[in-house]
Amino acid sequence: MANTTDINDTNNEATINKYVNCAEGLNTIEAVAGSIGIRQTVDGKSIELDFTTVEEVIERVDPQGKGFLQVNLVDGKKILLTSKLIGFKPLACKGLDMSKLPKVVTTPDLISVFEAIEETIGNDAASFIEVDVLKKVFRSVISGGEQIGFNLSNEKTWLGQIDSLRNKFIA
Repeated sequence: MANTTDINDTNNEATINKYVNCAEGLNTIEAVAGSIGIRQTVDGKSIELDFTTVEEVIERVDPQGKGFLQVNLVDGKKILLTSKLIGFKPLACKGLDMSKLPKVVTTPDLISVFEAIEETIGNDAASFIEVDVLKKVFRSVISGGEQIGFNLSNEKTWLGQIDSLRNKFIA
């Protein structure tokens, strides 16, 4: 059964702090008063979570029996805190079938999508349609991550590299 806390309950802050401090792949970082900075050790990406934007914190268990936190924000966004990663919803992108994407993604997924694009471009039978779909997936993950506070400006530049790769294979 999920354990929920009230919007005005200071337990939201305590629950999040305790979880992050015990998580093997998350660390707290300096943040402004009333907030928590959370960094993923896997890629060094971080967000700052303002506790006044937290509506509800739900302690959940995944199918493998591992606990995680679902943090519902007052604007309707959700963040999942697992022992190693910060999960978020990819943002809808025009022309992308969102039903084919996972409901929750993480910043390391950007590397996987980028590698899939490189592999597809390197394939002699590469379809420009496939590459364009993968680019939309990439943008969807970028947008979802930025929406919850990740700085993904460096990753955005990867799309320029993709276009350079594509031009090399066309020439």
